[in-house]
Amino acid sequence: MHDPILTDKHRIVRRSVRDFCEKELRPIAAQIDQEARFPWEVAEKMGPLGYFGIQAPRELGGAGLDTVSYAITIEEVSRVSAAIGLCLSVHNSVALYPIVAFGSPEQHQRWVPALAKGEKIGAFCLTEPNAGSDAGGIIATALADGDDWVVNANKVFVTNGGIADICLVFTNTAQGSGRKEVSVVVAERGTPGFVVGDLEDLCGMRANPVTSIRLYDCRLPKANLLGKTGMGLRIGLAALDTGRIGIAAQALGIAQAALEEGVRYANQRQQFGVPLGNHQMIQMMIADMATQVDAARMMVYRAARIKDANQPVTKAAAQAKLFASEAAGKVTDLALQIHGGYGYSKAYAVERYYRDARVTRIYEGTSEVHRMVIAREALRETL
Repeated sequence: MHDPILTDKHRIVRRSVRDFCEKELRPIAAQIDQEARFPWEVAEKMGPLGYFGIQAPRELGGAGLDTVSYAITIEEVSRVSAAIGLCLSVHNSVALYPIVAFGSPEQHQRWVPALAKGEKIGAFCLTEPNAGSDAGGIIATALADGDDWVVNANKVFVTNGGIADICLVFTNTAQGSGRKEVSVVVAERGTPGFVVGDLEDLCGMRANPVTSIRLYDCRLPKANLLGKTGMGLRIGLAALDTGRIGIAAQALGIAQAALEEGVRYANQRQQFGVPLGNHQMIQMMIADMATQVDAARMMVYRAARIKDANQPVTKAAAQAKLFASEAAGKVTDLALQIHGGYGYSKAYAVERYYRDARVTRIYEGTSEVHRMVIAREALRETL
């Protein structure tokens, strides 16, 4: 695919990632979904190639690439396995990025190189049983005790939870009852009181080990505080701006894969004596699919360019995530419909794309929350 809006460097990134995924990930993509297994054998090969530190500084072991390259990488990986694209997106955007952006030099040296090389996996622990879209409703606590924080938290639906070594945990650090001071502390697997819950049996993204992360009187050094106390929501929102671009790119990759499968099947399948693609109704479906994919790609890359230009990206990132996730739902639905009964069979990849696409309208902010964000930003622009 030749995209005239990309530079030669971006085309090289796409070609490299696509070649890798076709060789290493494609042969096992259906199997790891069925088995709900994270493919360490592939992840270990991704590490030296910079997939886990796409935008991390080179001096800290990262690839030092731009946001467009990040979006292309997530798109291409997700085109083959959305679950692994999800792992990379969350690791890069809402785990590693906040440490790079808000961490101290000591924290950079302590955590970034291992994360950027894929030697350790990161996770973002915000959601609780009664706090999802309402991030300010968290009840996790971190109480100061000497040189430590004593953390108690029950975080659910943690992407990468089953494999995460370094977790950004959103807690209330206010010491007085009734007050709320959202802060971020970094918890490392193996610390006493750090408990990984059971693997969630999910509809899609099954090769990503989503679990709960629970901290029971877990003592973490005060040096593990990211930024300052009370900065939690600011850190979270900054991370989510990048994360939304990543999930938008993931949804785009799923939609691209579904489009390719739909077109392939329409050309191969014979009905009424001619290929399916000769029927006008199927052509109309494919036209809608191709248009949705191309429009989503333009919105994703636009948001990435705005981020690279160091311009406010909240609105563009929310728009890209909203549009791309909803496009993925439409495109995968049409691709399955083109396949007819075969599309509902696990023998065909569109069934997996259909399941994987659905959650992109939920995590990193629901479609409803993104509409609120977009409306808020648009209303500000007209003042």
